[in-house]
Amino acid sequence: MQKPEPILRPVTATDAAAVQALIYRILRSYGLEPDTPNTDSDLADPVAFYRSGWFRVLELNNTIIGTVGLLPMGGNVWELRKMYLASNYRGNGLGRQMLAAALAEARARGACKIVLGTATVLKEAIGLYCSEGFVPSAKAHPAARCDQTWELILHVWAANN
Repeated sequence: MQKPEPILRPVTATDAAAVQALIYRILRSYGLEPDTPNTDSDLADPVAFYRSGWFRVLELNNTIIGTVGLLPMGGNVWELRKMYLASNYRGNGLGRQMLAAALAEARARGACKIVLGTATVLKEAIGLYCSEGFVPSAKAHPAARCDQTWELILHVWAANN
């Protein structure tokens, strides 16, 4: 018997509590505190917050095990947000699959650059970003818990653009 495969699907309004619980659990496991009124305010209603962007949950056996989002920042720059994967599902390519789906979506929407904020303690995530071509950015991230900013150029604009 084949074991079920996780599915990456759009977030729904009924997912908000499970998404928030997963992300907060992961943050706390790294010694990071959730920031409900600011950085994590998007989790109260991800459907509305990401209306102009893109937000997906990774689901296995009716349980949300991962999240990934994109938010337009202007000028064909998009921010990769809320990319989290439950610890017991790491190390088997699921994070890479979520990132690949997000990058494909960003390209389809005309993004030329992806930016993200992360924390030094999130070593697995940083390793993944590096392996996909992200490089450190000199710009600071506005989220208090993010002490690093990374970026990925998706395609180069012509000199006159």
